[in-house]
Amino acid sequence: MSDPYVHLPAADVLESLAAHGESEIKQLRESWDGLRADRYLKDGAGYRRRRYSEFHLTGKGLVRAPHGAFRQALAVNPLHGGVDREFAPIEQEVAASPLLTALVRTLLARLPGTFDIDSGAIGIHQIRILASRDSEGLPAPEGVHEDGHHFVAQVLMRRQDVRGGVSQLYGRDRSPLLRTLLSEPFDTLIIDDRRVFHGVSPVEVTDGMPVGVRDMLLVDFFPRGGEPDGAGA
Repeated sequence: MSDPYVHLPAADVLESLAAHGESEIKQLRESWDGLRADRYLKDGAGYRRRRYSEFHLTGKGLVRAPHGAFRQALAVNPLHGGVDREFAPIEQEVAASPLLTALVRTLLARLPGTFDIDSGAIGIHQIRILASRDSEGLPAPEGVHEDGHHFVAQVLMRRQDVRGGVSQLYGRDRSPLLRTLLSEPFDTLIIDDRRVFHGVSPVEVTDGMPVGVRDMLLVDFFPRGGEPDGAGA
């Protein structure tokens, strides 16, 4: 049986996107500046910004599904599950970007297992975690967890003025499999969510800086018509 994860260096991902110019890449990464606050965090915490939309992939590219509430099962996410959460959708300029479609196709081609894209759905999350002098940011406030999908890709888009944020993978028996730091834009982990648990350590602002930022693109692959059960990284 193959490994339940794939670790792609940024250079490998960027090579697959070589047909797209630096201006397209810059524009995509800058779209994280327009994320809205995640108002569902417990205790009124304000360290996370987020957008989410569901798509399916055709020969012509990503097709957006009707927007609706995002729901996580309590069994998957005891911290935030069991309620409908209304996240702002991915902005149309981002959703229609040929670069985003090319990136999704790259991830699809490198999944650590098989997936029927013709009957599959794709959930795309833009997530920004902020750390300040007064508080750390929690990329995975659920701790070590699963997301309830078939596969989950975690793509770093920006890491600025922070330390921490170490990605960790575990077998289903909770034995450690991988510990790595995604440090360069487009460094990527793709996991078989049915075969591993994952977590991310807190991020703290580096000394002397007022605010630090960790931006992630999460791409979930799950059967169309199934309820997406959650994501955190």
